[in-house]
Amino acid sequence: MSNLRAERVGEQIKKELADIFTREIKDPRVQFVTVTDVEVTGDLQQAKVFVTVLGEQDDVEETLQALQKARGFIRKEIGNRIQLRKTPEIFFEFDQSIEYGNRIEQLLREIKNEE
Repeated sequence: MSNLRAERVGEQIKKELADIFTREIKDPRVQFVTVTDVEVTGDLQQAKVFVTVLGEQDDVEETLQALQKARGFIRKEIGNRIQLRKTPEIFFEFDQSIEYGNRIEQLLREIKNEE
């Protein structure tokens, strides 16, 4: 039962984060950020937010630093928008699955061209 609720809360946090990133955060380092997934623990105390960033590796590192710096503000905004007893602690992590998928696709294209 709690896993279903955690998933629903994660999806709601994902929606709210997308809105917060586009409308509320004015930091220029937090541009071109996409929230790909949010994993919330069963007790709703922690949320791991997976993000992708358009740009080079330096841009990714700067964006993650900016998100860590704005973590308190983001948590407060989520607390105001979602009615929970306690707002989950938020941790940001870069989602490498898209890069991994692109690499696999590139390798498959190379194999096909060799044939």
